[in-house]
Amino acid sequence: MTYLIVGCSYGIGEQIAIQLKAKGHKVIGISRTAAPHVDEHIILDILNDQLPPIGEPLDGLVYCPGSINLKPFKGLKLDDYKRDLEINTFGLIKTLQQYQSNLKDAPNSSVVVFSTVAVQTGMPFHASIAVSKGAIEGLTRSLAAEWAPKIRVNCIAPSLTQTPLASRLLDTEAKKIASEERHPLKKYGNSAHIAAMACFLLSEQADFMTGQIIKMDGGISAIKG
Repeated sequence: MTYLIVGCSYGIGEQIAIQLKAKGHKVIGISRTAAPHVDEHIILDILNDQLPPIGEPLDGLVYCPGSINLKPFKGLKLDDYKRDLEINTFGLIKTLQQYQSNLKDAPNSSVVVFSTVAVQTGMPFHASIAVSKGAIEGLTRSLAAEWAPKIRVNCIAPSLTQTPLASRLLDTEAKKIASEERHPLKKYGNSAHIAAMACFLLSEQADFMTGQIIKMDGGISAIKG
């Protein structure tokens, strides 16, 4: 099978590529920086460059670019919201519009996108990111309905995950301990955890799932620690 990963160079996208290739699948990657772990790599800026055509069916597509813009509401400018919407939401829409026909050409295909636990569990300083990721959750359900039964669309909503994007939130031992304590499971996520769920959602094992928001958050949204 052939999968496209946008944002494949590091973090969750890199881990998804590694896990898919370990299962014998072909991985096409799009990112701004080198990605030696994919079979075919397209270097571009998802927001500013034109997406090239892909001349084969896609069994799955994963959109990984995102942002972590944590500020008090009073300090957020309209440009902050626009930037978060551009990378999280508009980049995703652009990608799905470009490659929808490739997904339709596969017998059964799957799209996996990413939200955040902060959309459905209110958290301070998350206003801007919750706006853009909340839009993704709405898009997930809308496209799952519109594209069924041919294309499945699901969304993963993690809590804080150890990735390069989140490195400043986990760059001291005190921050790591504080994050662990916030989670009922007393640990925070890592890229391999999230990638494993993404690979499951892409697979035929999940062919009865669509329109779902999967919370991978150490229990933070559901139970008290």
